[in-house]
Amino acid sequence: MPIQITKLDSSQADFQPKLDRLLAFEASTDEAIERAVATILADVKARGDAAVLEYTNRFDRIPNGGAASMAAFDIGTEELQAALDGLPDAQRNALRIAAERIRVFHERQKQELGGFTYTEPDGTVLGQKITPLDRVGIYVPGGKAAYPSSVLMNAIPAKVAGVAEIIMVVPTPDGVKNQMVLAAAAIAGVTRVITIGGAQAVGALAYGTETIAAVDKIVGPGNAYVAAAKRRVFGTVGIDMIAGPSEILIICDGTTDPDWVAMDLFSQAEHDELAQAILLCPDADYIAQVEASINKLLPTMPRQETIRTSLTDRGALVKVRDMAEACEIANSIAAEHLEISAEEPQQWANQIRHAGAMFLGRFSSESLGDYCCGPNHVLPTSRTARFSSPLGVYDFQKRSSIIFVSEAGAQTLGKVAAELAYGEGLQAHARSAELRLKSGL
Repeated sequence: MPIQITKLDSSQADFQPKLDRLLAFEASTDEAIERAVATILADVKARGDAAVLEYTNRFDRIPNGGAASMAAFDIGTEELQAALDGLPDAQRNALRIAAERIRVFHERQKQELGGFTYTEPDGTVLGQKITPLDRVGIYVPGGKAAYPSSVLMNAIPAKVAGVAEIIMVVPTPDGVKNQMVLAAAAIAGVTRVITIGGAQAVGALAYGTETIAAVDKIVGPGNAYVAAAKRRVFGTVGIDMIAGPSEILIICDGTTDPDWVAMDLFSQAEHDELAQAILLCPDADYIAQVEASINKLLPTMPRQETIRTSLTDRGALVKVRDMAEACEIANSIAAEHLEISAEEPQQWANQIRHAGAMFLGRFSSESLGDYCCGPNHVLPTSRTARFSSPLGVYDFQKRSSIIFVSEAGAQTLGKVAAELAYGEGLQAHARSAELRLKSGL
């Protein structure tokens, strides 16, 4: 049965309201999940390891009556290395190549994030110092799907930033460990791997337990319980983001093989029924070709039902007036992944202000960025690319201001500060500055 994908035309009077309805996605808060997560977090905060052990045994169905202690959830470096050594050569080499490309890209970020100082004529020195976080936690999904690529994308920037301790938590339902995930942890230089997951893992990382040191920041994707837990612990620790469903927006001038574009739309639609895949194109005949490709290729996809639901409920094929208008619409959508599949992609890329990641040219499929190009695949979703950025080295560092005021500088700045402080009614502030004036006013 052909997919009933939404078709829109930007020249129609009702185009914008229809597009707005299609884009509308509010991560509804499930009160049952919120209550459960609040209970789990409070319990972990109060009882520490005992609570984490209890919840992990229950939720992950740990075999043989469950683990007797938290020590059972730790994976040593020998086991991580054994997982790496035991992979087929092709998988091991692919992980290593991807890791090296990710590392090289993020090393460039580090070089561009250096601190600075400058000296004023009176000898006052001002500047900024960049320092890494001490300890971070990385959450890696381990239920229905396992993502070794997420290990690389989250751990390597932290390592490059200079984070001293990287603690990875990964659930192992029924006690099953994914060997590629463990191998990726070995390659990325993760300090410690603990096979716990869910809200209890987030709580353990945020609050600390008898055996797990509290971290400074938690990054990485998870299910609704993990997202709710990250939202609740934010402020006690930093978090990367609360990610929504995957998105791809393709701007195409009609020169790319329609089968390629159809498969690129599938590449995000297969993630989740709520994922969004949209094509913008000025060529109506080409849009029809892509639609034909979608219906031709869908039966070949193992996850065809997920793709069908995603494209039917949230996908669209949009006829635009021209490529310039496509760019305007793209800026409004601010998609997680933006492909510009065109003869001269750079001229259109110059018009883009909001996108998590841009893939330029017909050979730049989004899937390459997910795994091995080098830039991070942890990207802002749900239009947050308007004000946020991909995960990077900067997320694992913080900035401290440097203020070294000379005696001469204190004479000038003290008068200014005192005047402003009196204006705010803060006399101690004013006097603190004035006492350093040579006249001692």
